Amino acid sequence: MRDRVKKSKQKQRDVVSWSGFFWCTIFVVFSCVLFTGFTFSTFSLLFGETFQPVLVVRWRAPARESIISGEAPVTPSISIRETVLLPDQAIIFLNYPPLARLFTKEDLDCVYFSANSSQLRFNQPPVDVNGEDRDNQIVRCPLQPRGFTVSLALKSNGENITAGPTHRWDSLVYEAMIDRDNTTIVFVKGLNLRPEKVGDTSRYECVYGWNFTRPRYLLKSDVVSIAQEIVRCKTPLSVLSSPRRMGNSVKVSVRVKGRGIFGSIARAGLRSVPTDPPTRKEHEMCVCTMFRNQARFLKEWVIYHAKIGVQRFFIYDNNSDDNIDNVLEWLSNGNYNISYHVWPWIKTQEAGFAHCAIRARDSCEWVGFIDVDEFFYLPSNLVLHDVLQNQSRYGYVGEIRASCHSFGPSGLKRVPRQGVTMGYTCRMAVAERHKSIVRPEALNSTLINVVHHFHLRDGFEYVNVDKGVMVINHYKYQVWEVFKEKFYRRVATYVADWQNDQNVGSKDRAPGLGTRPVEPPHWSSRFCEVRDTGLRDQVLRILANPKTQILPWQEEDGQYKRRTTKRMHRRIL
Repeated sequence: MRDRVKKSKQKQRDVVSWSGFFWCTIFVVFSCVLFTGFTFSTFSLLFGETFQPVLVVRWRAPARESIISGEAPVTPSISIRETVLLPDQAIIFLNYPPLARLFTKEDLDCVYFSANSSQLRFNQPPVDVNGEDRDNQIVRCPLQPRGFTVSLALKSNGENITAGPTHRWDSLVYEAMIDRDNTTIVFVKGLNLRPEKVGDTSRYECVYGWNFTRPRYLLKSDVVSIAQEIVRCKTPLSVLSSPRRMGNSVKVSVRVKGRGIFGSIARAGLRSVPTDPPTRKEHEMCVCTMFRNQARFLKEWVIYHAKIGVQRFFIYDNNSDDNIDNVLEWLSNGNYNISYHVWPWIKTQEAGFAHCAIRARDSCEWVGFIDVDEFFYLPSNLVLHDVLQNQSRYGYVGEIRASCHSFGPSGLKRVPRQGVTMGYTCRMAVAERHKSIVRPEALNSTLINVVHHFHLRDGFEYVNVDKGVMVINHYKYQVWEVFKEKFYRRVATYVADWQNDQNVGSKDRAPGLGTRPVEPPHWSSRFCEVRDTGLRDQVLRILANPKTQILPWQEEDGQYKRRTTKRMHRRIL
């Protein structure tokens, strides 16, 4: 009897336990529903009605799979993160595991597979391997023949590297950076917007995620502004709080409403600058340039401009293959402050200059945007510090514009051994266009520019500097050996390549050359109306060795060091 009562009580306790568990489960489910509704409501308040996040959990990058050999786990292998097909080459982004050694050009082969036959395959050496950042190193391979797919293999053992997705260049989000106001600046090829015009933001939205083929699992946000190739987006809070490492960060793209989402390789996981701008900039004057295969001219350009007051150089390399690394090392040994940036994106000079302006903004009060064949020349023997102080004494000045004088071959048929400033001394009489020195803090948030100047925020204006104070010597028409390279490709977005039969009368083209790189008669004597040796004489005075007259960039041993001088000179003596 006692045992029966004991069993009855035990059964009763069991019933109570299961009943409690049921009601506890109902309570938890109901709480989750309420919490989810609160989370979505919160996002709606923060981002407006157009922001419709589907995921409310914390953003996490997809787990990387490790390769298993037998039963023992090994370090995750190196893989191809993305491939972009440019018109003349393939850009391959590598994905490195932690602590892995970075590959060099000598470690890799470009491998081409036939889409129709698994047996048809051939190898070629890479054009180059660029970058020393494991999150951004790229391999540049010759463009594959029609019907072939490009990948990579290790030279040491012939092992293929696991491939990732491939993107077409004509429709791609290719760069992104988070600005100090927490908006995302997105760089897009294929928008086809008019130059210097602001686009209609209501036609677009920004999307964040890892797989843009699955729109249900994307975060969406409003477009703040859109112009040329640059879109500025509201950044979701979950993206701002995600890990900053590039390899783990979420991708960003742009959707054209009613048409679809651009392919993207752009990750917005790294902030470009601190949230609060410094009260005093580290450098008063910096310059930004973009080039391809200008290594032999870079020393002269950097050394001269450093002498007249440029304190930092931002160099955007647009697919050079002329051993630029050796020149950069030479300049680094000379203590020149150079920030080198691999920028493989063709015909994007305006976007690249906008990217540079944002990067330079926190450390540079002023930034000049000029090419490597352009030199600031100050006839009055001032230095750039004097010009900046004099021209910007009024607080509303946000841009200083200098006229450009175009120099011709000056009778030469070979590259001048002492440098462009020494050899080219005959120019056109009338100045062409202008180039600018810009205060980055004064730039319009759209970052609209046309290479020669930027759009400024309300309250700021530009000033034209007098030609007697400063001009730009543009060594535009050099000896034919150098000049014909301009036919390869123009870097500006809205400038037609010279081999195309478009805008033949444009000032960007050399008059009468047509569309083929064939040297015209009497090239060496063209574009010569005024003999001008001003900059040549100044360079000899301030930079040549007094005894030998040798200039610093002529010293090939790489041991040249700048003479110890005060950081700021009031005048060139």
